[in-house]
Amino acid sequence: MLNTGKQRLEGLSEKIFLDRYARKNADTSQTKVGDIVLVLTKDDPKFPAKEVGEVIERRGNTVSVKVRSGDIVESSVEKLTLTIEKTPEEMWDRLAQAMASVEVPEKQAEWTDKFRYILDDWKLVPGGRIAAGAGASDELTLFNCYVIPSPKDSRGGIMETLSEMTEIMARGGGVGINLSSLRPRRAIVRGVNGTSSGSVSWGGLFSYTTGLIEQGGSRRGALMLMINDWHPDLEDFITVKQTAGQVTNANLSVCVSNGFMKAVKEDLDWELVFPDTTDPEYDELWDGDLDKWKSLGKAVIPYRTVRARDVWHTIIESAWKSAEPGVVFMEYYNQMSNSWYFNPIICTNPCGEQGLPAWGVCNLSAINLSKFYDEDKHDVAWDELGKVTRYSVRFLDNVIDKTPYHFEKNKENQQTERRVGLGSMGLAELMIKLGIRYGSPESLEFLDKLYGFIARESYLASSEIAGEKGSFKAFDAEKYLMSGFMKNMVDRYPEVGESIREHGMRNVTVITQAPTGSTGTMVGTSTGIEPYFAFKYFRQSRLGFDEQFVPIAQEWLDAHPGESLPDYYITAMDLNAEDHIRVQAAIQRWVDSSISKTANAPNDFTVEDTKSLYELAFDLGCKGVTIYRDGSRDTQVLTTEKKDAEKQEAAQPEPNAEPASEPASIAAASEPAPAVVDLSASSSGNAYLRRPQVLRGATYKINTPFGMAYITINDYDHTPAEIFLNVGKAGSDVFAMAEALGRVCSLFLRYGDHGNKVELLIKHLKGIGGSGAIGFGANRVESIADAVAKALETHIHETGSQPNGIDPAPIAATMEQVEPKAVTIGAKGSADSRDLCPSCGTASLLNVEGCKTCANCGYSRCN
Repeated sequence: MLNTGKQRLEGLSEKIFLDRYARKNADTSQTKVGDIVLVLTKDDPKFPAKEVGEVIERRGNTVSVKVRSGDIVESSVEKLTLTIEKTPEEMWDRLAQAMASVEVPEKQAEWTDKFRYILDDWKLVPGGRIAAGAGASDELTLFNCYVIPSPKDSRGGIMETLSEMTEIMARGGGVGINLSSLRPRRAIVRGVNGTSSGSVSWGGLFSYTTGLIEQGGSRRGALMLMINDWHPDLEDFITVKQTAGQVTNANLSVCVSNGFMKAVKEDLDWELVFPDTTDPEYDELWDGDLDKWKSLGKAVIPYRTVRARDVWHTIIESAWKSAEPGVVFMEYYNQMSNSWYFNPIICTNPCGEQGLPAWGVCNLSAINLSKFYDEDKHDVAWDELGKVTRYSVRFLDNVIDKTPYHFEKNKENQQTERRVGLGSMGLAELMIKLGIRYGSPESLEFLDKLYGFIARESYLASSEIAGEKGSFKAFDAEKYLMSGFMKNMVDRYPEVGESIREHGMRNVTVITQAPTGSTGTMVGTSTGIEPYFAFKYFRQSRLGFDEQFVPIAQEWLDAHPGESLPDYYITAMDLNAEDHIRVQAAIQRWVDSSISKTANAPNDFTVEDTKSLYELAFDLGCKGVTIYRDGSRDTQVLTTEKKDAEKQEAAQPEPNAEPASEPASIAAASEPAPAVVDLSASSSGNAYLRRPQVLRGATYKINTPFGMAYITINDYDHTPAEIFLNVGKAGSDVFAMAEALGRVCSLFLRYGDHGNKVELLIKHLKGIGGSGAIGFGANRVESIADAVAKALETHIHETGSQPNGIDPAPIAATMEQVEPKAVTIGAKGSADSRDLCPSCGTASLLNVEGCKTCANCGYSRCN
């Protein structure tokens, strides 16, 4: 099966190869006529673009480059990427020699050939850092990502973590940090006679620094921030990204315990706690591990008790809005982990597929499953797959000895456990070739067989290497075989347990399912374990905005003109979100680390749907879950619509986009006395609904971050037709903005044919947030607009008007009856009378001694 022909890369594949993985010539002043280069054609920090071309003329530092489209681009040598390697074959030669160089001399030639064999024709696609760095630089790490210890709870400790993170990112590695070691917001800091700004604010510092590295380097920094479910800053962490500009350069996930999930299912209270910081050994012993702290007999201070379901609802609602935070079932992860007895998992890498201990690293590559279709037998080429799998485990094990180590603790940890992560790409393409519909019951059986086979071959290979080179230093056969994962493995494949007892185990873990977004796109197959996003789509990256076609789909259509694709040609958005989770669970059974997998959902996927999905993931044994609801973010990497970057940046919100946030404000309430807007008939085709003399409805009293709001909803023909809002004192900015919002909502409800107008209005208003919020969980009210959405949901639920398609507001959001047909939603009690500060924009303007004064920034209208 060895393919010795030249690999021709085209379009985006060629751009990715030359930009990210081909060996570079840093001295672009050596550029000469005839060189193949990447030229920067659009120098934009947010939406740059590069093209591949040949230098046809050079005049000093100015060059003319003929790009693949035939256009001539004038540029300077400073804006070129000049590579030494022009073809994948050159890269494969470099990688095979580099990985074989750590073998004993008499075996180097043998393993150079074997590694070159698995690399050829992209059967094994090395992780990005391996491809870019192995044999090319003694400075670049070959590990994709790192988890560094939780910061010591001091300014010095935080700065040390920041320094470690920066050094790793500067060399191309992503970083995961668990913030749970940092004391909560407003906690006493006795050394400076003050209070702490909290773990989330320090996470903002790490995020900001990541952004600087992204701007200054050729590869963006990647950061994962996590917090444990017992931390008092949990709610702030969950909702931090709902404030524009906060923690913009990090992925967020919550570490959820089995106990918390039990409390959610049984509707129990949940205690948020933190160690006693006055303990004389606090600075020395506290590292973020609460169980270890308790086992030492140390005191834990309860901060507050919350309802577990409210916290869970906040997580779910935030994930529904913006795909974050993700959830990692960390206690379950450690129960399944092979390193459970000596090295607990504390965080994951930025994409979430690799849970790691402190100073742990990702060591990743992927088998390209699309290359293992046996056309004659219409089956997987099992023997060939087994051979490549075994060689690949040795390839990754050798990375551990080949990579440079910039932190001695990374070296100590990795040589103690020798963690590797062999994954896959091309799964969707292989299943299409086999005629198996992704997500079907048949596919779940196939995935169990396929990934069980890969796991068996991987473990037998690692055990075989241990017999030759020795086991990882912390290996203990009996304890190792007691992990949740190994119990499952040995139950299905007893020969694996026998081999481990006889020969040992070279690597603590062997399998990781990474996303492989760039490498999968480069080699022209489906990425990771995902289905194809679409068979025609557009991809926005730092290389530009590129149209992509899926060859296997295009080839079928060309061979069957006028026909539709068979039902096993399925895309991510064709599947329901539950199918995504069931596929993830089927594969997770055979993955000792974890999986990067997104459950794609349509835009109209509800919060309740999201809740059911997250709980299904836990019940099925997934180690984590992430959902992406189509259109829930302003921009996305893949889209089926063609919009160039400038239009994406400047465009007004589309009908299915989240609306912009309103300024936050707080105001006192007055009883409603709304001015009626009487809309008469229009001569256009979209007529106004003429208002009858009398409409009946209900008034809802809802506490908001801006003060008590009185929201009157009147119905016409059993459907909401107008909304009146009273918030704040007459003459205040908040009062004026609330009245304007009510008028616009009424106009929308009574003009034209918008289909299910109430559902659409709720979708656009729900979740809009500003600088503050009232309440917690299902009772949380983000803004006046959010209060209107909740009032509409409650109104529909209470009155039975317009029942189709609307999920009622959570019952927990309904508080006390204050008058007939009036309910109070949100936290009890009203805020002080406040208005918007013209200086800082927050709702902090108070009447103080006869003058409007801002409690936030100090602005005064009298000065």
